[in-house]
Amino acid sequence: MPRPVFAQERCKGCQLCTTACPKEIVVMSSQFNSKGYNFSTCIDEAKCIGCALCAKTCPDGVIEIYK
Repeated sequence: MPRPVFAQERCKGCQLCTTACPKEIVVMSSQFNSKGYNFSTCIDEAKCIGCALCAKTCPDGVIEIYK
């Protein structure tokens, strides 16, 4: 089962990954990282299809998909 893993401290909150996800399970957290940015996270890993569009869209390489 694929699952996305986010390096939350590197996320700058650009939200590109949230628009790329076809399952709409990548969202912005209401929490902040140490740099003061809301970071992206997955709300339902079980629905992840492993397409990696979120990871490919991220300009900072914050997301990895583990299969």
